Amino acid sequence: MKLSWNLSFNHKHKHLVVKFVVAILLMGIALRLFSSTSTGYFSPRIEETPFPEKTVAAEQPISVQVPPDEPISVKVPQDEPIPVRFPQDEDQDQIPLPRKETPFPEKTVVSESPISAEVPENGQDQIPPLKGECDLFTGDWVPNTSGPAYNESCPIIENPQNCIRNGRPDTGYLYWRWNPRDCEIPKFDPERFLEMMRNKAWALIGDSISRNHVQSLLCMLSTVEQAVQVYHDKDYRSRRWHFPSYNFSVSVIWSPFLAKAAIFEDYNGVATSEVELHLDKLDRTWVDQYHSWEYMVISTGKWFLKTAIYYENNEVLGCHYCPKRNLTELGFDFSYRKVLSFVMDYLVTSDYKGMIFFRTSTPDHFENGEWFNGGNCKRTAPVKEGEVALKEVHKILRRIELEVLEKAAAEASKSGVNLKLLDLVPLSLMRPDGHPGPYRHYHPFDHDKNAKVQTDCLHWCLPGPIDSWNDILMEMVVNG
Repeated sequence: MKLSWNLSFNHKHKHLVVKFVVAILLMGIALRLFSSTSTGYFSPRIEETPFPEKTVAAEQPISVQVPPDEPISVKVPQDEPIPVRFPQDEDQDQIPLPRKETPFPEKTVVSESPISAEVPENGQDQIPPLKGECDLFTGDWVPNTSGPAYNESCPIIENPQNCIRNGRPDTGYLYWRWNPRDCEIPKFDPERFLEMMRNKAWALIGDSISRNHVQSLLCMLSTVEQAVQVYHDKDYRSRRWHFPSYNFSVSVIWSPFLAKAAIFEDYNGVATSEVELHLDKLDRTWVDQYHSWEYMVISTGKWFLKTAIYYENNEVLGCHYCPKRNLTELGFDFSYRKVLSFVMDYLVTSDYKGMIFFRTSTPDHFENGEWFNGGNCKRTAPVKEGEVALKEVHKILRRIELEVLEKAAAEASKSGVNLKLLDLVPLSLMRPDGHPGPYRHYHPFDHDKNAKVQTDCLHWCLPGPIDSWNDILMEMVVNG
């Protein structure tokens, strides 16, 4: 029994040892399997883990598809201002500029082409082109509630034309603008004009109406930058002004005949002898310098009505209205046609590369007499076409001008000279209200309501109807 018991004990002991070893082995295998499986979930392996949301390169553009029929919306950077392009079919005044306080990051500028605020050299994006043919010189004066572009404080206005300062009581003549019947022309834009004329030069050549016109032009331009006078002749009849910021100059050249002439009269027009006019010699005052100007506005006419002795080849040829002299009466029409033809022939056969305007001689509006015998101009509003007739002497001047210019234009087209007719007679004829009249003098009736004073129904008040000449002139420069 004892042996049996020992054998039984040994057998059981071995059996327990085997179970224990097996248990340990099983636990080891289980731990191994658990450890191996858990490594796939918890062990960080950064080099193998992709992060697509963090790896977009900054230098690569983000492509966004836009339907082809929709404009592209472009985000404007915060530190850049919004440039503005002025459409060709709109007036600049009607386009609001962005204010500085606009929050740029939330604004987008929509455009189908690059946005630019630069003004092309020809300035055509600022002046709407005319649609089809248009006669700039046939039209009507229409009310203009905005009034004149400048006022009587413009320092360039000479006293005899400063009607407001001289006490003219009515102001209605200031509120009209010229309106061609077949088209709209924009008002004169002084800033655009100066930009277009950067590094260029103009000259207005002729008599006192040219001086009147240059004052109007300079006053309008001086609303942008004050003109600086840089030259004048001894009598202040020929002068030159400069706009420093634009390197642009404007000259007025005193040459009332455009031809060589000896004139014997004072500033008020009182003559001591006849004019001595050379029909075959041009005035060197303008001829010697016309190549220095890119633009010329030439005019003459009224001075040919003065008493004059005519010369050709330095010999007396005849005269106009010289009853006390034993000379052939040739008439002012003879001399005017001869001189004007000579001037035009000279220009159209020259190598001049700029633009030449010939301005027709504008009419006066003396009624009930002339300047020397009580004529006056008391109208206070424009008239309609046909209400005021062109005087016979003006008809003769105009007929000669149109005939000579028609011939010259044909020659100019062959030679490549840019010659244009600036026919301001029709629109000027309808403005008998635009002259100083007695208000060429300072408050002429302050001390005597019935005072007899010299009236001026030839020159124009400043500001006044003559300012519209610049609207037309700019339109012709821009659109031809």
